[in-house]
Amino acid sequence: MLTIKASRDALLKPLQSVTGIVERRHTLPILSNVLIETKNNQLSFLATDLEIQIEALADLSNGTASGALTLSAKKLQDILRAIPNNEEVTIEEKENRVTVKAGKSRFNLQALPSADFPRLTAGEAESIKIEIPQKTLKELFSLVQFAMAVQDIRYYLNGLLLSIDGSTLRVVATDGHRLSYAATTLESLNAKLDVILPRKTITELSKLLEDTDNPVVVEIRENQATFSFAGIVLVSKVVDGKFPDYTKVIPTNYVKRIKLDRLTLLQALQRASILSNEKIRGVRVVLTKDNLSIICTNNEQEEAEEQLPVEYTAEALDIGFNITYLLDVLNHVEGNEVEIALGDPNSSALITIPGHGDFKYVVMPMRI
Repeated sequence: MLTIKASRDALLKPLQSVTGIVERRHTLPILSNVLIETKNNQLSFLATDLEIQIEALADLSNGTASGALTLSAKKLQDILRAIPNNEEVTIEEKENRVTVKAGKSRFNLQALPSADFPRLTAGEAESIKIEIPQKTLKELFSLVQFAMAVQDIRYYLNGLLLSIDGSTLRVVATDGHRLSYAATTLESLNAKLDVILPRKTITELSKLLEDTDNPVVVEIRENQATFSFAGIVLVSKVVDGKFPDYTKVIPTNYVKRIKLDRLTLLQALQRASILSNEKIRGVRVVLTKDNLSIICTNNEQEEAEEQLPVEYTAEALDIGFNITYLLDVLNHVEGNEVEIALGDPNSSALITIPGHGDFKYVVMPMRI
C-alpha cells in the first residue's frame, strides 16, 4: 500500500531523472515500471533495465507518503506533465489498482507488486572511491563519448574506458577509426583500476550531470560503477572485456604541425561537406607552403574547395579523412585554436588543443 500527497513539481523532477533508462517494451513487464517507495522521510523513484539502475529522491517537505508501489513510468510521467504546475497530486493504491488525483482530474492505473521489482545490489569486491566536480566529469564525457562505437561486434568498443591511476582520471573512447582521450587530476591518490562503462550509462550521466562544482562521488568495483550526486544514485554494470591499448595509437613523434582557429576550420569543413560523397564522407586535406586546401567531391563530379592560410613550411602533404570524424571533434572541444600534427599520407592525424595536454584525438586516414 502507498499513499502520496505532494506537489506535481516535487514528483515530476525525480521521475524524469530515472525514466531515461526505462524500456517501453520488455520481456519483463515490471521493467516498464518505476518503483516508488518511502525512504528515510523521502520518496524514492527507482528504475532499472537490469544493466543500469537509477534512483532519485523527491523532497517531501510539503507532502506526505508511506508504503511502496510500482507504476508504468511513461504513463505516470505523461500524467504529471499534463497536470498544471504546483497542483497538489494524490496517489493511492488499493489492491494493485492506483488512483492518481489532481484537482478535478482522476486516473486509474494498474500496479504490479513492489516486492517483484528487481534491484542491482552493490558487489562485495573492494572498491575505489573518488570525488570530482559534476561539471568536470560532464566535460570529460563530452570530450570523448562521440567516438564510442555503435553496435560494434567488438562489444568492448560500445562504451567508454574509465581509468583511475594514482591522482589521474582518464576517459577514452574509440570505434576503431578514431580515438578520443581526455584526462584530469584528482585530489586523492588511488590504486589503478580500469573499467568499461556501457554507452547507455554514459548517455544518461551526460544528461543528468549539471554544470556545477557540486561533487559526484564515483565508486568503482571490478564489475560495477556507482555515481552519486544531487539526490541521484546511478548504478551500472561494466562491460566485461579488454579495452585496446590506446597508448600505442597516440602518435608522439610527428613534426608536421599546423595551428588553426577552431571555428574557421569547422566552418570551412561544414561548407566543403555539402558536396562530399554521402556514403564514404571523404575529404582531402592538402598542405602546401603556408596553405591548407580542403577538397570534397561526390559521384556527380561536383567539387567544393576551401583554402585557409596556415604557417607551414614542411614538405607538401595530401591526405584523406572521413569528414564526419573531423567535424565531430571540432564541435565538441572548446578553445579558440586547435593543433593538427601529421605524419605521411598513410598515418593517422593527432588533433590537440594548445595549452591543454590532457586532450588528444586521433583519426585514421582513408583512401579517396
